[in-house]
Amino acid sequence: MNQLVSIYKKYPFPSPNPNVKMFMITYLSDGLKIKGLLAEPKRQGSFDGFLYLRGGIKSVGMVRPARIGQFAAEGFIVFAPFYRGNQGGEGNEDFAGDDRVDAYTAFDLLKQHPRVKNKRIHIFGFSRGGVMALHTAINRSDAKSIVTWGGVSDMILTYNERKDLRRMLKRVIGGTPNKYPDRYNERTPLFSLEKINQPVLIIHGEKDRNVSIEHSIRLEERLQVLEKQVETWYFSGYTHYFPPAINRQIVTDLCSWMKKR
Repeated sequence: MNQLVSIYKKYPFPSPNPNVKMFMITYLSDGLKIKGLLAEPKRQGSFDGFLYLRGGIKSVGMVRPARIGQFAAEGFIVFAPFYRGNQGGEGNEDFAGDDRVDAYTAFDLLKQHPRVKNKRIHIFGFSRGGVMALHTAINRSDAKSIVTWGGVSDMILTYNERKDLRRMLKRVIGGTPNKYPDRYNERTPLFSLEKINQPVLIIHGEKDRNVSIEHSIRLEERLQVLEKQVETWYFSGYTHYFPPAINRQIVTDLCSWMKKR
């Protein structure tokens, strides 16, 4: 359910792209002051909205202005929340737990933007942001499309695959999947995909060792069982990070895909 979201502070932020202007935003989510980066094309006109949901946690996977500027330059109003507890924001990030609300309220904030055309908002998630994107689409049915790139879809699979993340996951979730399977399942959107009605685009490198392609395969298969609209772009030669030239081309292609939805 959409809600009005208050902007607590807004001030200009240095943009690495001459065609894009940026602002640092502080907005309210669950009563907490959350930080995020807003990017807008400098040229006149209205544009579709683009909710960018970052990966990682804390300083790992932090929002990069150059990346946000890439999408804005393609003709979108882009907003990228940092999630609670980051860059001076209040609260504590908990890896797709309560911090999911920061994505929902960011969606609502973007929808209020006066330059967003016909309140059209698309959702993009990279890595851990894939979970955030799917949960946001489940809770905001008026989104126009969803893109996950190298996205997490199954939290127990993440725990099993990433030994280096287990300490963090046990800290923020409260224990292991064996001890608290319900807590991991509650964070896993695969069990609620019947609520998704938007077209979904899944992008993944088949050599990805950060988030295995099994996450995308499980997502694709579940969407197909539910007879949802899903398209996959799997790349056999790439890992979690794509070469710059290929990356730029995929950005252009996925932005074109979104605008047709």
